[in-house]
Amino acid sequence: MAQSEASSPGPETAGALTTADGRPLAAALARASARARRRAFLLVLPLLAFILVTFVLPIGQMLLRSVHNDAFPRNMPALTAWFSANPRGTEPGEDAFAALAADLKGLRANRTAGEVGTRVNYEFSGTRSLFTATARNAEALAPPYREALLAADPAWGDPRLWAVMRDASRAITPNFYLAALDRARDETGAVVRAPPERRIYVLLFERTFLVAGVITALTLLLGYPVAHLLATLPLRWSNLLMIFVLLPFWTSLLVRTTAWIVLLQGQGVVNNVLVALGIVPDSGRLSLIYNQTGTIIAMTHILLPFMILPLYSVMRPIPPSYTRAARSLGASSWTAFRRIYFPLTLPGIAAGGLLVFILAVGYYITPALVGGASGQLISNLIAFHMSSSLNWSLAAALAAILLAAVLLLYWLYDRLIGIDNLKLG
Repeated sequence: MAQSEASSPGPETAGALTTADGRPLAAALARASARARRRAFLLVLPLLAFILVTFVLPIGQMLLRSVHNDAFPRNMPALTAWFSANPRGTEPGEDAFAALAADLKGLRANRTAGEVGTRVNYEFSGTRSLFTATARNAEALAPPYREALLAADPAWGDPRLWAVMRDASRAITPNFYLAALDRARDETGAVVRAPPERRIYVLLFERTFLVAGVITALTLLLGYPVAHLLATLPLRWSNLLMIFVLLPFWTSLLVRTTAWIVLLQGQGVVNNVLVALGIVPDSGRLSLIYNQTGTIIAMTHILLPFMILPLYSVMRPIPPSYTRAARSLGASSWTAFRRIYFPLTLPGIAAGGLLVFILAVGYYITPALVGGASGQLISNLIAFHMSSSLNWSLAAALAAILLAAVLLLYWLYDRLIGIDNLKLG
């Protein structure tokens, strides 16, 4: 036994293991592992840089834009300093109007009155023309500035205007999120509901999520039997039919949407067929376009493949012997489907529903072309603020709320189904 103990390597002998070139084995292994990690990182570095530049950075800029707008403090330094030195509720005196007059003269010299007026106009309509008109004649302003500005336009004495200018004097502000939720601040700074004529965003969010939910349900009802057929047919026939499912991807989205305009209009194919069959009278043609109905029909057709493909990927591996075994044990066809087949397809249903819903809430072109006034979604209003009203901060706030809703949906999916079970094709 003594001889066996003497021949077995102890801790000192094991710790002295070296490589062929004499280096400690542990250090050599650690160095090789670090080199492999560096090589793997360098391989994915281009993809990581691409994601950062094209995805993370734009979203970060959008989130910053939703709370940051320095148009007023950058161009109105004197009045901004007065707001900083005087708390809310302070009555603007001659010193405040003197600061305003000095800034208006600066706006005229720098030709930035339109920029400042547009920023204030976001929260108080009609003020852009007030700034531009007063700045145009700012050189004529002389003390006492209060009387001079009120003589130029009595609107300069409106307490609501001064409250809005105070809020605009802060470069970082949550007011764009308040506007996106149909809220505003009054003269005292309290958050109140926006005037009835400005309460449009919550309604559009509700309409967007409702329409997206209806489209998701319709694509599931239409896509489930199609996916089941593709999954149960022989591979030769299912591959042939899969071409028809993928065919819309090879056609321009604009062409498909325009085709639905031709089909659904008052004198279109659908109404002509219904009139020819006597289902509807010629004087009572259905209104299927430029409304919410047209949006739902066109988007259901466009998004249907995004439901079929995840369902097919889940249904194809399900062995037919499962339902046959249930039938042999006395279960009816409905019971075998309800208790055996349908639960196995739930990951595909959840993945397809998640994909279709997320695409539907962000769709823009189709609602813009076929939606009309009642079929517009929140994405259309975001595009309006980006391209027409140029209220990029409000557009960013609306987009951020939409992003938060999508992330919440994604989190719910992970909690209920599990992201590991996500099957998209």
